[in-house]
Amino acid sequence: MDVTKIIKPIFNARLKEIDLYDSQPGAIQQKVLSKLLASAANTEWGKKYDYKSIKSYDDYKRRVPVQTYEDIKPYVKRLRNGEQNILWPSEIRWFAKSSGTTNDKSKFLPISKESLKDIHYKGGQDVVSLYFRQNPGSKFFSGKGLILGGSHRPNFNSRHGLVGDLSAILIQNVNPLVNLIRVPSKEVALMDEWESKIEAIANSTISANVTNLSGVPSWMLVLIKRILDKTGKNTLEEVWPNLEVFFHGGVAFTPYREQYKQVIQSSKMNYVETYNASEGYFGTQSDLSDPAMLLMIDYGIFYEFIPMEEVNNENPKTYCLEEVELNKNYAIVISTSCGLWRYMIGDTVKFTSKYPYKFVITGRTKHFINAFGEELIVDNAEKGLAKACAATGAQVIDYSAAPVFMDENAKCRHQWMIEFAKRPTSIDHFAAILDTTLKEVNSDYEAKRWKDIALQPLEIIEARKGLFHDWLASKGKLGGQNKIPRLSNTREYIDQMIELNK
Repeated sequence: MDVTKIIKPIFNARLKEIDLYDSQPGAIQQKVLSKLLASAANTEWGKKYDYKSIKSYDDYKRRVPVQTYEDIKPYVKRLRNGEQNILWPSEIRWFAKSSGTTNDKSKFLPISKESLKDIHYKGGQDVVSLYFRQNPGSKFFSGKGLILGGSHRPNFNSRHGLVGDLSAILIQNVNPLVNLIRVPSKEVALMDEWESKIEAIANSTISANVTNLSGVPSWMLVLIKRILDKTGKNTLEEVWPNLEVFFHGGVAFTPYREQYKQVIQSSKMNYVETYNASEGYFGTQSDLSDPAMLLMIDYGIFYEFIPMEEVNNENPKTYCLEEVELNKNYAIVISTSCGLWRYMIGDTVKFTSKYPYKFVITGRTKHFINAFGEELIVDNAEKGLAKACAATGAQVIDYSAAPVFMDENAKCRHQWMIEFAKRPTSIDHFAAILDTTLKEVNSDYEAKRWKDIALQPLEIIEARKGLFHDWLASKGKLGGQNKIPRLSNTREYIDQMIELNK
């Protein structure tokens, strides 16, 4: 019996609602904003900004300032200490732990029961719905899904709530029926110590009939390689012959694509990018031939966008969805059903189409290099590395880059720490292609590199095997949603890596 054929109509019904994204984006988003404002009108925050009298988006953006984590941190601390009805009316007991700010090792983002239901779990259902549209012959439910997540622990060691990676919060609170179609067990999935967890997941899933994977590409690759080591197999389809799709997110897939082609060689394998951050579920790749993701606009999230040239202004200009331009970099601002109001999440995107609105992630507002006016972003880096790898046959495991402000010869340049899965024959040749491509995709970088006057050719330091793993371990950040800072405008991270690389 093909179980997927029986279950699929449940998901197909949702597609009719998603199709309205093509024709009614403004109305859909206005409805979301109105519902959010009405829900929070009697909270402390809602009373402070008189949500009951807000009649339009223009009213909302005039009255409520754009927020960063530093702005909401005092409110979050009170929530973590058990106070309620501050930012959102329902009880807040869960806090998603995310990468930190300048002043804090971690951020703690409130998670409400509404945000679990109408943002994160809705996103998980929709990615399956959209995948079925792209792959109507799928046998997704003939086996189980392997979900690779993090862990959680008590919040302030009190009874007031729990803190953890978003993935762990989702696993902990998921409908019990979902546990019948996923592996590993909840006990194993929520293990804290990362390397023991990888071993336990491998041991408990090798004999399972896995049809789909979900997780961060870098960490999933670690698990896959461990499973192949333990089984002696060359490819993952030898272990799981019915494997058909990997739902991935958290980091760009480009540096890992060639490595996945080696460990999964099946022609029926599909890769679907998702954008499920600690702050919310924002996008899903809706066309396997198009890398852009569909912006999910009828969840409990109202979107605004700040042009990159406005990001550092005290009162930046913001635009609603229908006001954005194509092929322009924007910082994302969200208002959500977990009590984040006009909150700048730190990610940057570029829209590739309208009606429906589709986008690609271009980087982070703080993960860039602009030491010399070059404005290098992660999207530029990914394109440069992809071209250098294609030209040389190299494969990159991880990388991080930062400026050298001035060496002993008064020369300035970018310094790249790269760990290769497959080393290029010539590091210098790889560096030259990377440098040339960066000039092709970024006119500011090209201008600063003109005749080597302001900026010298970039330098690559080859990382020893396991360097980035060891660096994350030294920070207590192995596994889960932890990731390598790709670009930094300071030398804080790369100097630590250089010291570990000795």
